[in-house]
Amino acid sequence: MRELLDAVADGDVSPAEAEARLNGYATTEAGRFDAAREERTGVPEAVLADGKTTAEVADLAATAVETTGRALCTRVDDPTAETVTTALAEEFPDSNVEYDERARTLVAHAPAFDPPALDADVGVVAAGTADAAAAGEAATTLTEMGARVTRVSDVGVAGLHRTIDALADLRAMDVLVVAAGREGALPTVLAGLVDVPIIGLPVASGYGHGGAGEAALAGMLQSCAPVTVVNVDAGYAAGVQAGLVARSVDSARTDGRR
Repeated sequence: MRELLDAVADGDVSPAEAEARLNGYATTEAGRFDAAREERTGVPEAVLADGKTTAEVADLAATAVETTGRALCTRVDDPTAETVTTALAEEFPDSNVEYDERARTLVAHAPAFDPPALDADVGVVAAGTADAAAAGEAATTLTEMGARVTRVSDVGVAGLHRTIDALADLRAMDVLVVAAGREGALPTVLAGLVDVPIIGLPVASGYGHGGAGEAALAGMLQSCAPVTVVNVDAGYAAGVQAGLVARSVDSARTDGRR
């Protein structure tokens, strides 16, 4: 501890970084950032922008970069992305910031950040174009967890030949995240055709009764083929679940090479 205190006194370690090392979290005016989550669970902490002011998101994102070398923000709108990008550029001039407007994700890496790399392939499948936002959130999460991500888009069951055409690529994956709205049939169909775990991601696309994702959620939960299901539009959760499978695959392959 004395070494850490000396490093703070010398300006080599910030108070927030020291708090994160000691407590596992860093306290800001916007809340507490769980800096030890990835070390503890293998899952990178994410800053949910919904319900927060742009200043609060920027504060937490900066704390994330300061304490872990990376910030992963979800449900980010354009004004928030602009505020966060400007704030990070001022505080960490050499950091790299990427904003995906469709997926509503923002990722920032400090120059010295060493991203994880898993020997595992994850397919992120979107039934239709309307499902791309939720699928994109999952893909960003998986990329940050170190998986190799392959995006497969617009292969919904309304044109089953599109699904069949993509089967060879999907069967080569270690795990699939399948995003679908309307009745949510695609994960069930694929679960009967491939021999890899499937994470069903119901999407609030559609209209009328069940059009806010309820029908897709119910359909996936009632699947007669084995599908693991997350909540409606929960791209981050789906990405995390698939990422944990990818970590296990990577671990098994690493052990097999020893």
